[in-house]
Amino acid sequence: MGWTEAADLIVKGMEGAIAAKTVTYDFERQLEGAKLLKCSEFGDAIIKHM
Repeated sequence: MGWTEAADLIVKGMEGAIAAKTVTYDFERQLEGAKLLKCSEFGDAIIKHM
């Protein structure tokens, strides 16, 4: 796996987590109906959406 592929997976995971509104405090306060997660839980959400 090259760095580009790894970066694409991370971006895909972040986009998925944000689209699902499962985010940390900094995003949660700006997204109506978002679910607040701890940083470690947000990491798990990113991995889930990769």
